[in-house]
Amino acid sequence: MEHLRKWYCLRTQTKRERLAADHLREIEGVEVFCPMLRYRKATRRGKVWWQEALFPGYVLAQFHREDVERAVSFCHGVRGFVKFGGVVPEVPDNFIDAMRQAWQEHAVDEVLIVRPQFETGDEVELATGPLQGMKGVIIEVLPGAERVKVLLEFLGQTHAVDVDIFTLLLPRRPLPES
Repeated sequence: MEHLRKWYCLRTQTKRERLAADHLREIEGVEVFCPMLRYRKATRRGKVWWQEALFPGYVLAQFHREDVERAVSFCHGVRGFVKFGGVVPEVPDNFIDAMRQAWQEHAVDEVLIVRPQFETGDEVELATGPLQGMKGVIIEVLPGAERVKVLLEFLGQTHAVDVDIFTLLLPRRPLPES
């Protein structure tokens, strides 16, 4: 029976990927892969942790379709199968295996914590605050404090200013060559 289990992509209700995944896991014979990202974001309330699906609106599930299709289709949080025309495509096992392997190297319980990455020498722009729009260069990354020291030029002089990393626009870096 195990060899008949295939991976499928399921549509979920908006922002309900985790809920759908949890309910799908309660169905006997269903395995779920629902990778999540956790990151900190600056808001008007201050810095807040956010968590969202890597694939917003979708979860991946493995099961024997003939046995549990109805239970999966009507599972809480699930909107249905991803279809092309009337065809429900299978997700290749090697894709799921590669995703899981990459995810397990960096995540805990399918949740990957994402942090902004800054390096000395990065050119940045301040996105908020009284210095909004000013550009500068990071001269020091302050460990553990979520702050960096940025060299800014204003009022005709150069000044080193400590800045919260959540007030900066991320620097653009070239994509690594494959």
